Amino acid sequence: MVELRDIVKTYGRVVALNGVSMSVRAGEVMCLLGDNGAGKSTLIKVLSGVVPATSGQVLLRGEPVEFGSPREAQRHGIATVHQHLAIQPLMSVTRNFFLGREPTVGWGPFKRVDMALARRVAVEEMGRMGIDVRDADQAVGTMSGGERQCVAISRAVYFGAEVLILDEPTAALGVRQAGVVLRYVAQARARGLAVILITHNVHHAYPVADTFTILRRGTSYGTFAKAEVRREEVLRMMSGTEELEALAAELDEFAYEDEAQGQGQEQGHSAQTDADTEAPQGD
Repeated sequence: MVELRDIVKTYGRVVALNGVSMSVRAGEVMCLLGDNGAGKSTLIKVLSGVVPATSGQVLLRGEPVEFGSPREAQRHGIATVHQHLAIQPLMSVTRNFFLGREPTVGWGPFKRVDMALARRVAVEEMGRMGIDVRDADQAVGTMSGGERQCVAISRAVYFGAEVLILDEPTAALGVRQAGVVLRYVAQARARGLAVILITHNVHHAYPVADTFTILRRGTSYGTFAKAEVRREEVLRMMSGTEELEALAAELDEFAYEDEAQGQGQEQGHSAQTDADTEAPQGD
C-alpha cells in the first residue's frame, strides 16, 4: 500500500531523518518504534502531507505521490489519528463521528442535517469496532479513553481510509484501556487496512505487530518480521546497547559504593562499642 524510500528531512542544519525507508501492506500492522526524538513524528508528517520531504520518495500502491496537505493525503486514503484526538468532549458521539462531513437531506434553503441517518451510521460503525453505543447522543466526554480512540478510528475507516496511522494511541491510557485500543487495531487489520502504529512502548506493540521498523536518532535499523526478532532485541535496538550497558555498569557502581559505605559504618559502630566496653568504670 505505502512505501517510503530514502526519506531525508532537514530543518536547516538539523537532520531529523536520514535516509529512512519502510513499507506496509494491506492487512498488516507495521509498528514504527523509537525512543523520544527518534524521528517517528517527522516521518509520519511526511507521509500524511504535513511537511514535504527534503529528498526521497513516497509511493502509494506503487505510484509516486506528493501530498501538499493532510486533506490531499486523506483523499488518497491515508488517515492519521493523532495522540491528541480531534474530538470535542461536549459534543455527542454522532456529532463527533461526522464532524464537518454531516449527511444532509433536502436542497437549497431547505437542506438540513439528516440526524437519523447520522445516528444509525455512527452506532453501526462503532459496533463493527466492538463498541456498543447505548445512546448516540451521549457526550464523548463521558466515554473512556479507549472508547474515544475507537470513535476516531471508526470515523477514519468509515470515510475511506485504506492506510491508518495511529500516533501513540496508548500513551495516555492505563493497562486495561490500552488493551481495548490494541484490540481495535487488530480489528482494523482484519478489515484489510494497512495500519502504521507509532509507539515507544514495545510491550504494547509486540502483541499486535506483524512487522517492526525501528528508528533511532533519525536513522533506521531496518524492518523486521515478528518471527525474526525477539522483544528484548527490539528494545535493545530502540535504546542502543551501549546505553543499556553503561546504565547497568553505573547501577553496579552505585550498589558497590552503598555496600562499602554500609560496611564502613558498621565497622565504626563496632569499634566504638568495643571501646566503651573496655573503658574503666569510675567510682
